[in-house]
Amino acid sequence: MNSFKTVIYEKKDNIAYVTLNRPQVLNVYNLQMRDELYQILGAIKDDSEIAVAIFKGAGEKAFCAGADLKDFLRAPSPTVARTIRWQRDVWGEFLSISQPLIAALHGYVLGLGVEIALLCDLRIAAEDAQFGLPEVGLGIIPSGGATQTLPRTVGRGKALEMLLTGHRISAREALDVGLVNQVVAKDELQLTAEKMARIIASFSPAVTRTAKQAVVQGLNLSLSDGLELEKRLASSLLLRKEK
Repeated sequence: MNSFKTVIYEKKDNIAYVTLNRPQVLNVYNLQMRDELYQILGAIKDDSEIAVAIFKGAGEKAFCAGADLKDFLRAPSPTVARTIRWQRDVWGEFLSISQPLIAALHGYVLGLGVEIALLCDLRIAAEDAQFGLPEVGLGIIPSGGATQTLPRTVGRGKALEMLLTGHRISAREALDVGLVNQVVAKDELQLTAEKMARIIASFSPAVTRTAKQAVVQGLNLSLSDGLELEKRLASSLLLRKEK
């Protein structure tokens, strides 16, 4: 599992560590990273020992500065590419993972970097982090979910401002609008993410996964249906304890 070229995957005790590893090009997301990340996400999802996972970027300058457009433009024909996308649906894999996911963000967090962060459940930013969605300036729109995940996180107005203007925001502004949960000094980023991960991992995996399920699924329901979902999930946990 550590033979990948663009991603480093490690497992220590019950915490998984996923590092985007193309620091020479600001960890830009290319086809090989997509394929390797897809395999790693599947491994996390299927590993009952993993309680929580941390996603981070290698090097000093970036978590991920977006997609390697030249690489994707050299992709196969649209028909073949569409088939591959369905077979290697990285975004679907992110959404299907029941364990809590933490993003540790520093430097440039742009385009697909923002989208990967938004697919995590908790986001911690270093003070030097810069967030932006530059796609509109390139004549395209985001294709990794930002048009859906960003407004659900920061609200319609701020999401549209970022999407339509390409304006970058600082870590502090990201905290103010709810894009990240915490902002810390850069040299404390890894320790803070690990501390949060250890707290989560100290609790029952069934409880933390069920809490995540209740929130994620409930966001797509009316309040009354969401409360009913919570009731069912809470009851299922009690039944498990009684067995």
